Amino acid sequence: MTTRAGLLILWLLLALFLLFPFYYALVSSFTPGSDIFNARYWPASPTLANYQAVMTGQPFGRNILNSVLVASLVVVLSLGLGVLAAYALGRVRFAGRRLLLYTILGVSMFPQVAVLAGLFEIVRLFGLYDSLLALVFSNMILTLPFTVWVLTAFMRELPVEIEEAAIMDGATPWVLVTRIFLPLMGPAMVATGLLAFIAAWNEFLFALSFTLSNTQRTVPVAIALITGASQYELPWGNIMAASAIVTVPLIGLVLVFQRRLVAGLTAGAVKG
Repeated sequence: MTTRAGLLILWLLLALFLLFPFYYALVSSFTPGSDIFNARYWPASPTLANYQAVMTGQPFGRNILNSVLVASLVVVLSLGLGVLAAYALGRVRFAGRRLLLYTILGVSMFPQVAVLAGLFEIVRLFGLYDSLLALVFSNMILTLPFTVWVLTAFMRELPVEIEEAAIMDGATPWVLVTRIFLPLMGPAMVATGLLAFIAAWNEFLFALSFTLSNTQRTVPVAIALITGASQYELPWGNIMAASAIVTVPLIGLVLVFQRRLVAGLTAGAVKG
């Protein structure tokens, strides 16, 4: 009983530690003007003025749409290429397969700033600067290695008998991937797709470097460029309101898909 009470207290403290910053940001988003500097755990006069200022003072709605388009395209491309690569790396035996898999994983270990100059030259060469395609292309570097790695681990654990039976019936590799393996990979697809969406949604450095106009920026850059009456004054209420607008949908996605997320992340972890 004592152990259970101690664990409960520990979980409550951990939840408080993790959730309080978001709660305080949410409270600050409803706090008017300079009252934000008066520490309160509930706004004295709640107002939507900060949200109205964010949505009317800049093309924030367009920035949200840009983030949705970029993140969605990144997820579709990452999952499409990741499933094909996972089949090749997880089910087809060829020389250098393990080395190739570790090379793909190694690409994700480079810091973004290390590849920024090279990516900028590629983006400029293909005329993609200040376009959403530049962000889709650059974000693939962040999401594709992780997607391939997770889906390959899941693909390896699928029963080989299913594949053999399909081959005996004359199934081609394309049929194996799209009609046999793909329906079985639901949890892994949801988990990797959700994590890829979050990574693309929150990406800042590439979005700042490869976009110039307000209509092409995504929400992280738009929030960072919110300014006040002077360069030395930041409207923290507006920034908190914008942060709440872009964070709440992600929390909703995680809560909706949390079971599949856990199932997908633990897939392939236990063999037997």
